[in-house]
Amino acid sequence: SSSFIEAKEFVKRLRRQTDLCNMVKTVRALLNNNSTVTVLRSGLHAIFNEKSLDVTKDLFQEKFRNPKKRQKNIQLKCLKNFISSLTSSTDIRDLLSCLSSDLQTFVIKPSKSKEAFKEQASDFMLKWNLLLSNVGKILTINRTDSFG
Repeated sequence: SSSFIEAKEFVKRLRRQTDLCNMVKTVRALLNNNSTVTVLRSGLHAIFNEKSLDVTKDLFQEKFRNPKKRQKNIQLKCLKNFISSLTSSTDIRDLLSCLSSDLQTFVIKPSKSKEAFKEQASDFMLKWNLLLSNVGKILTINRTDSFG
C-alpha cells in the first residue's frame, strides 16, 4: 500500500517535470523570436497601462481593509519585474532567477516560521495563479496578437 502511494507520487513528479521541460522548450523558442517577444511585451505593458488588472488588484486587497494591514501586491511586483527582464536575448534561466529572487525577497525571507511560510507560500501561489489566469484572459480577448 505505501509503495503504491510512493509510486503514484513519483509518477506525479515525473509528469510535472515533463510538463516543465516542455514549457521550457516552448519559452526558449519564443525568446529566440525577437518580434514575438516585442509584441508580447507591448501587450503586457498595455494591460498595466490600461489598468485592465484593477479588478484583480481589488480582489487581492479585499481581505485587508485596514491600511496598516493591507497586503502589498507582491504578485504584481513579481510580474512587473518578470516583464522588465523579458527581452529576446534573455535566457530562460535569467527569467527564472528573477522570479526566484522575488520569491526569496517577498515570500521566503519574511516568513518567521514553517507555518507562516506555508501560509504565505500558498497565498502567493493562489494569487499568482489568479493573476496569470487574468492576464491570459485579457491577452486572449483584447490582445490576440500578443498571445499568438
